[in-house]
Amino acid sequence: MSNPLSNLEPKAVWEYFYQLTQVPRPSKHEEKVRKFLLDFGKNLGLEACVDEIGNVIIRKPATHGMENRRGVILQGHMDMVPQANSDVRHDWLADPVQPRVDGEWVKATGTTLGADNGMGVATAMAVLASKDIAHGPLEALFTCDEETGMTGANGIKSGVLQGNILINCDYEDEGELCVGCAGGINGSFTFDAKLKLIPEHHKAFKISVIGLRGGHSGIDINLERGNANKIIFRYLNSALSKFNIHLADIQGGSLRNAIPREAFATILVPDFYVDKIAADVAEYEQIVKSELNSVDPDLQIKIEHAEMPEKVISDGVCSRLTKAVYACPNGVARMSTDVEGLVETSNNLAIVKLDGDKVQIKCLLRSSVETAKTALAEQIGCVFHLADADVVFDEGYPGWKPNMKSEILDVMRHTSISVFGKEAEIKAVHAGLECGILGSKYPNWDMVACGPHLVHPHSPDEAVNIASVERFYRWIIETLKNIPEK
Repeated sequence: MSNPLSNLEPKAVWEYFYQLTQVPRPSKHEEKVRKFLLDFGKNLGLEACVDEIGNVIIRKPATHGMENRRGVILQGHMDMVPQANSDVRHDWLADPVQPRVDGEWVKATGTTLGADNGMGVATAMAVLASKDIAHGPLEALFTCDEETGMTGANGIKSGVLQGNILINCDYEDEGELCVGCAGGINGSFTFDAKLKLIPEHHKAFKISVIGLRGGHSGIDINLERGNANKIIFRYLNSALSKFNIHLADIQGGSLRNAIPREAFATILVPDFYVDKIAADVAEYEQIVKSELNSVDPDLQIKIEHAEMPEKVISDGVCSRLTKAVYACPNGVARMSTDVEGLVETSNNLAIVKLDGDKVQIKCLLRSSVETAKTALAEQIGCVFHLADADVVFDEGYPGWKPNMKSEILDVMRHTSISVFGKEAEIKAVHAGLECGILGSKYPNWDMVACGPHLVHPHSPDEAVNIASVERFYRWIIETLKNIPEK
């Protein structure tokens, strides 16, 4: 297949990005991309290694006359979020992503593009391969499994990296410098389904919630887009009392950090309600469409006949599960009172699925205030404890406290003027960046995050603005020329 990005500038960045799209790299399956990056570094004659957790580190000596500059680490993550539209068949362990140019944007065909964080990785690769960019001692850190657990950042050892300035390239708003981010905690709630044989005189139906835009559960959570799990359980809660349904299967969402776009439930309806259920679903669809029309205009809620399952979830569990998921807080819990427009605390009710004889619910909570994160976890835990579910929260990951006296912040604010014609805006974000974890391992690091303009990461609508990539690359080049002396 010819490279559809070959005419884009800067050629080196787009070439390396295209090569990344051809290497399968979903989270927790980075074997191929790890080898790709390691071979890339070694083929350039650079020091390249893989640490014990699976991160790739490549080192490039300073160019002549720049040996006395502080060491810089360009950092990005090698994995990507594997999301595809329901009508697209994509084997994430074997199939390449199919990028395409669409006007001013690069998009994928029916899947996530992987610009998050492939653009950051490709930018670092272009700098490493260059022969005409002035820079001091340089390292590239490509972490693994950022999207589903930040395993690479958590597992990196102190003392391994030699530089003390980190430029994180995993940011999605052009011309901005991020200096802080939220911490997060994962919640897992499990019900014993207590499956029972199907009752007589019932018909099976499948309810589908599809067409939602989804998105990144940190960056897009404030957009108030629909959550497929909340939508489907709102209906199931109504149908339980109205039609005395039984729940045979539920599959909603797939990733903790992606707002769920689709959810599917298989239900059994008593024969004497069969003629009413379709009209009821259609009425519910119109209600939700009217509520979400401005943010999710393509929402559909469908009902169709399904094959009769072998078993259903017991009535008591179904009732407790439905009420708990329906009652679980979701979305923005509180906006920051210190930073205008910044979400302080939120929850993404990410996954609800029947797996064997267990129903698993998974959430990702975020907050820039540690005590607020803990309080929301306790609140959600109470909901599921009352429903007699097994409740587990992991240790979570820390946030990143802004340092407004940062040297690299001053340098990049200055260099941004020559690239953008104005000084970069300083921001903090609700998303979880690896900077918080890496900074806890290297407290002496001076850190900032930046990147080209991306939209809709973690969804098949993901796109990167072409012109912004060239400007971002120039910004990195100008910054490397102006790194202060040791």
